[in-house]
Order: sequence, then structure tokens, then C-alpha cells
Amino acid sequence: MRAKLSYAITAAVLVFYFVLVGSRGVMLIQSGTLITVTFGVAVLILPVIGLWFLWKNTEFVRKANRLAAELDAEGGLPVDELRRLPSGRIDRDSADEVFAKRKAETEAEPDDWRSWFRLAVAYHDARDTPRARKAMQRAIALHDGKPVQA
Repeated sequence: MRAKLSYAITAAVLVFYFVLVGSRGVMLIQSGTLITVTFGVAVLILPVIGLWFLWKNTEFVRKANRLAAELDAEGGLPVDELRRLPSGRIDRDSADEVFAKRKAETEAEPDDWRSWFRLAVAYHDARDTPRARKAMQRAIALHDGKPVQA
């Protein structure tokens, strides 16, 4: 619940910022000179890109949460078996062990979205966010029956 609230607040702040920047772009365009119109159009492009990025990330999180809920209902969510340091951080060797197990499971069943979901969690625990995201995208595509890129 705390993560959802944090995400919602961040999204609201970003939307406010995009509206603010967009209004400045409109003001520049209304000035009417070639330079201000050019800058105004350039400034308007930034909020559009930002809104698109926010929308794509929100869709990704929504789909990943849907998979997590489905996996939880099946009793298939990965169990936290990681050792932690006194600071609470995940022990790197422990994360590597779990990652090796999850990778082997995924290699054994490459078309199972559940194994890709668990691999994404293992990548996340190993602090490899780009690969975690790609693995989760693959899990989502497999779940939704979409073609998967190799």
C-alpha cells in the first residue's frame, strides 16, 4: 500500500510539473516571434514525452502487479530465502545462489511466464534492474500470449 501511495504522489507531482512546463510552452508560442514559437514547441514536446513515459511505466507496473496477484492466488510467488546483512541489505552471495536457481528453472521452462516472473524478482534482488525489467516484460508477454522477442 505504501508503494502505491508513493507512486501516486510521484505521478501527481510529475503531471503537475508537465502542466506547468506545458503552460510555459503555450506562453512562448503566444508571444508570436519565430524564436519564441520554436522554443515553445520544443518545450511542449518535453511534457508529451514525459506523459508517454509515465503512462508506459504505469501500464508496466499494473500488468506486473496483475501477474503477482495471479501467482499469489496459485501459491507460486517466490519465497524470500535470502540472507541479509546486519544492515538489512541482501547478502550478495545469497542473491547469486537464488538467481542461479531461478535461471535454471527458467531455462528448463522457457515458455512459462511464472518462471520468468520469478527470474525477474531474482534479478531485482541482485540489483540488476534492466534485466529484471526485461524478464518481467517477457513474463507479461508470455502471460498475455503475445509474441516474445528473443
